[in-house]
Amino acid sequence: MENDIKSAIANLMKGQPPGNREILQEISVGSEFIMDFWKEKYLANYLARGGSKIKFVTGRTGSGKTHFLEILAMEAEKMGYISVSLSARQIWLHDFKEIYIAILHQVRLLERLQFCSHEVIRQLGYEPEIIPEGINFADYLSSQGQLDPLTKREIRQQLDSFFLANPLIDNNFAVACALLTGGILGHPMLEEANRKLLMLWLEGSREAKLSSLRRLGLSPSKITKYNARHMLRSLVEVCCLAGFKGLVISIDNMEVLVSANSEETIRYTRLKREDAYESIRELIDEIDTLKHTMFVFSFDRSLMDDDVKGPKSYQALWMRIQNEIESQRFNRFADIVDLDRLIDEVYTPENILKMSTRLGQVINRFNAGATHISRNTAEELHARSRFGKVSLPRKVVLTTIQGGAE
Repeated sequence: MENDIKSAIANLMKGQPPGNREILQEISVGSEFIMDFWKEKYLANYLARGGSKIKFVTGRTGSGKTHFLEILAMEAEKMGYISVSLSARQIWLHDFKEIYIAILHQVRLLERLQFCSHEVIRQLGYEPEIIPEGINFADYLSSQGQLDPLTKREIRQQLDSFFLANPLIDNNFAVACALLTGGILGHPMLEEANRKLLMLWLEGSREAKLSSLRRLGLSPSKITKYNARHMLRSLVEVCCLAGFKGLVISIDNMEVLVSANSEETIRYTRLKREDAYESIRELIDEIDTLKHTMFVFSFDRSLMDDDVKGPKSYQALWMRIQNEIESQRFNRFADIVDLDRLIDEVYTPENILKMSTRLGQVINRFNAGATHISRNTAEELHARSRFGKVSLPRKVVLTTIQGGAE
């Protein structure tokens, strides 16, 4: 735990979340203003009933964007969603296939299909819990003398009903999932080489030979940026079949689109940046074709303020989001959440003191020497919070940890 605290302090000093969910929740103040609203309106109702939504979160350095995304991931998981956390510093945004693949990896499809296999078992009149560890369903039935041709046929029919009869799942995606789930059940048998082949295709790998896939009953085409959204819709539906309410997907650090930092591993040319904006524009226009899905894009204020390289430079995207930016009142329904505008409604001197106190309590449990800020300091930070490149939450963290250093 002491190492966790040291790591958490180091992350907080860099303007990053602590990296530990228990610590994150303990020091969080103010996020409930938006989070409680999102939980009620979106997670508990709109998304759960089949809706999909795109949100944008912005603010200056240290305004709590990544912190907010981690709290969102925690709350979404508590409410039955699968959370996916991505960074634009690690995946390309100009090709939606890259986003789909990154989501697929974090979703851990084979684990979700394990849950689907449990539902198939229940539909056949058995309980998954009765199957001994280390053997599959078919082996269990065989040991009981119950794996007869009629039962094998019923297993196949259940797989077809579960996946192929679902209109929200791409047919080839459905065939692949049915075969993989059959492999988990033990019938129909699936050789390891074919399991790997199916996963390679689902991941958009060039190593997946289409001729070999056809022999498995698929009539596939390669996954590209043009059909990746359709594949994502299929993936979300499979996750829902596995018992989850949907996916909450966050993509942080989008300011990399305009970054001139030579140390960034991903650097955008003008054409790739415009392709990224077009990809987001297409996602906005087609979001209603997805179900049970929430995308949250997060970026530093520098992206929005850059007239030459930012979204304002790409009219097709800017026309869809500009009205949200120009609103004068803080609207929790708005699709763009500017965390810097929470100062008057959330980051009052009282809450600044609460933030500092909670942070200090966590740090001082290990004698790390945090200094609780005074009421006068809290009022001064609040008064100065609209100025400078660093936002209020990070100023509070630095003042608590370093006694005023910024």
